[in-house]
Amino acid sequence: MNQSANLIEKLETNVSRALMGKKDVVRMAIVALIAEGHLLIEDAPGVGKTSLAKGIAHSLHCEFTRLQCTPDMLPSDIVGSSVFLPNRGEFEFRQGPIFTNVLLADEINRTTPRTQSALLEAMMERQVTVDGHTYPLARPFFVLATQNPFEFEGTYPLPENQLDRFMLRLEVGYPDREVERDVLSAHQEGQPVDRLESVLTTDDLERLQSSSREVTIDDSIKDYILDIVHATRSHEELALGVSTRGAITLSRAVQSLALVEGRNYVIPDDVKRLAVPVLAHRVVCRGIIREGQRERAKTIIRQVLDTTRVPS
Repeated sequence: MNQSANLIEKLETNVSRALMGKKDVVRMAIVALIAEGHLLIEDAPGVGKTSLAKGIAHSLHCEFTRLQCTPDMLPSDIVGSSVFLPNRGEFEFRQGPIFTNVLLADEINRTTPRTQSALLEAMMERQVTVDGHTYPLARPFFVLATQNPFEFEGTYPLPENQLDRFMLRLEVGYPDREVERDVLSAHQEGQPVDRLESVLTTDDLERLQSSSREVTIDDSIKDYILDIVHATRSHEELALGVSTRGAITLSRAVQSLALVEGRNYVIPDDVKRLAVPVLAHRVVCRGIIREGQRERAKTIIRQVLDTTRVPS
């Protein structure tokens, strides 16, 4: 545990230099990384979404690719394509940017749902299938996607099955005034995130990911998670509750949070802390337009937490 704690502290400190004054957001992002999940950061432009994503990527001594999503992007621009070689009389597969360790998909909702779907197999199976051939992705493989709110012009809502591939959906929010003054000072000499050095290797990260799976999660905690999940399925305001995959994802996330908090066991507060960022984007509200789904879903998950018995 001491070695894991030291590695996590180094990572958290380094990433916090890229996103100042948002310790909880940084911690949640690291939880997703260690839990082998993927992270969706949603907020208005200019609040530090990309800085957080780049801060995590730069802190890891591994291959990093930034993909700026645009409306004219095609699936082959992400996964790659087969190119015919006349001199050899055969096709050769040319890898796309998804063949990396850390993929930053910036403004993912500016590209079409068809192109977004190119990420589905990679995020779930850690592999890509092109022209009937399957190509495994490198490990670790971590997708950090940023998106602007749906009401922004030129954006496409992420389909429910795409949202479900993200372990956590986070919002950054505006910094406090005092912190914002420090941010102004830090940017006088350029982008702080570009000056970050890597503090963890891929081996370090894989050790942390393995350690998180060894964190004890008691049967009472598992029942607590299932009580919450089943309550969403019968909630009168929800047309779609949390799936079994959502329950598994919450279970993995709380194990990771316990490790980040320096424990080798999960407590009910871990579940309470992660229920909204893990579950709110996995439910569909009745009779509410898409733009209002996010806040209403978060409120409903909090209501479910308030009415679900907490294990002692």
